[in-house]
Amino acid sequence: MAEALLRHALQDMSAVSVSSAGLGALVDYPAAEHAEELMAQRGLDISGHKARQLTPDLIYASDLVLVMESRHRRAIDEEDATAHGKVYRLCEWRDKDIPDPFQQPRELFEETLLLIEQGVQDWVERIRASRFKKTRTNE
Repeated sequence: MAEALLRHALQDMSAVSVSSAGLGALVDYPAAEHAEELMAQRGLDISGHKARQLTPDLIYASDLVLVMESRHRRAIDEEDATAHGKVYRLCEWRDKDIPDPFQQPRELFEETLLLIEQGVQDWVERIRASRFKKTRTNE
């Protein structure tokens, strides 16, 4: 859900690439049915989503790695020195972890999505501000 929302929000920024991977991903599994339904209500189709595992190569190639929980951040920082300084929680600025709704009732997916939307909004503002500053200083 976070990947689709962030990609949609930044679609006009061609230099920005958004992708999803998990620490304990069930590789090649589709998005949960509740997630697909909730995203469809927002006009976003995630039916083609396939889970993949986060790898050192993905971390190295990324400028920013957003995670859902503090423990994810710690695990990545401890496992990969190239991750230092670029791993943050999606709700970092709200000091919140986002629980994984996997195999939970739809209500938990709805609550999780609200947190994800807040986090995405915060990061979109920061990413746009960062890109603007880089553009302005290069002029």
